[in-house]
Amino acid sequence: MKGLFLDAVDDLASVFHRVARPTDPPMDVLERGEISPDELPGLTAGYDFIFDDHSQLPTEAMRACPSLKHIIFLGTGARSYMNPEELAAIGKTVHIIKGYGDTAVAEHSIALMWAAARGLARMDNGMRAGNWIRTEGMELTNKTLGLLGFGGIAAEVARIAAGSGMRVLAWNRTPKTAPGVTFVDLDTLLAESQVLSIHLLLNDETRGFLSAERLGQLRPGAILVNTARGAIVDEAAMIAALESGHLRHAALDVFPIEPLPAGHKLTTLPNVTLSAHSAFRTPEASDKLIRMALDIACGL
Repeated sequence: MKGLFLDAVDDLASVFHRVARPTDPPMDVLERGEISPDELPGLTAGYDFIFDDHSQLPTEAMRACPSLKHIIFLGTGARSYMNPEELAAIGKTVHIIKGYGDTAVAEHSIALMWAAARGLARMDNGMRAGNWIRTEGMELTNKTLGLLGFGGIAAEVARIAAGSGMRVLAWNRTPKTAPGVTFVDLDTLLAESQVLSIHLLLNDETRGFLSAERLGQLRPGAILVNTARGAIVDEAAMIAALESGHLRHAALDVFPIEPLPAGHKLTTLPNVTLSAHSAFRTPEASDKLIRMALDIACGL
């Protein structure tokens, strides 16, 4: 088995070389940020598997890659870049990696929550522009945090939030239990959450899950945190809720279109805190991610 790391940018090439072992399958590393679909047949020729960090892999382009049998996506959000079922139908198995960044993403979710509650981004931006803006913050101790979806990341968020004195509710599509977490139905979660943090995987069932109707069920003045996938939220409805004040603040690490286009409406709203899909980016998480990907390759 021979592999190609298709798009090893943002220091991933150095991470790869640091964690790779002599017993791993041979791999070539391509340090390219942008791969167009029409390049895929030529680039992947002769390789049995690829690592994909962020490149779009349209099914039609992949049909012209006969040697390629396995796609190891570096994360859980493969559906944002490819259709796993269509690829499986043409003989290409998509592997995803769970758990590598649970702590990193959870800590980022908590950081966004606190920044939103205290208006840190607005004060920071104001001071950089020569303005002395003082926001009135929201104390989070004794407030209710709702977790929309409950996997490894949400469990870490729950642990940290409970330690800071928050009441933690959660809803999950399948029954679960966890210490210090009260599991409730979706209507109760939306109605009682003063902060709602999204932790769902993106698929056909969850795309647009947080619709205008469900956003309307949130209590007035709630904070929305999203470190999952942008397409889980109806973006236009979220912007309307921010503009009306129904949402106090949105703290977002992910967006339906990435990078976020210059001049996007979200960049103009004072009650929004933005980060560049970086919740998972820590040295610890990156090392674990690439090592787990290599372990998958070893088992092919």
